[in-house]
Amino acid sequence: MSDADTEKAMSGVWDQHLASEFAAKSPDEALATMTANPHVNMVPLMTGAVGREQLHEFYAKHFLSQIPPDMTMVPVSRTVGQGRVVDELVASFTHSMRIDWLLPGLAPTGKRIELPFVVIVQFEGGKIAHEHLYWDQASVLVQLGLIDRSLPVRGAEIAQQVLNPTQPMNELIRRAQNPEKGE
Repeated sequence: MSDADTEKAMSGVWDQHLASEFAAKSPDEALATMTANPHVNMVPLMTGAVGREQLHEFYAKHFLSQIPPDMTMVPVSRTVGQGRVVDELVASFTHSMRIDWLLPGLAPTGKRIELPFVVIVQFEGGKIAHEHLYWDQASVLVQLGLIDRSLPVRGAEIAQQVLNPTQPMNELIRRAQNPEKGE
């Protein structure tokens, strides 16, 4: 199989995996795309699981059943090669339900969240061996009003910056250089 064919196959398996999660919400379908001993690590909170049995339980109890019904994902970029797929996405949703994998222990706030994130998907033998997901948890907490905006953090505007890179940048630097102006 050529490199292009391998990359196309990996991208197709990943798309199938995403459909099993976000459309079918099926742990069994998701695990069918994975190796014998997969793991998922949602790095900012150390949520996820190792092994098929634990991953099935995590998917069933804490992830697939807790994907907000209005969640949308906008793809920003996809890189495929060297045995992996790397997706950059922006997720948007209302915090209308318990979301253990993202906001463990927090009751629904009804607030809108916009969140850029990156997922690195490693393949072995044509199946997903692991997923590592990265996002800025401080941005989520700012949007929920749980972190003071006077700290050097940003909220939903980071998602807007990813989607539209012409947005103003360096506001935190300017604010730090001119604290008396409240910028």
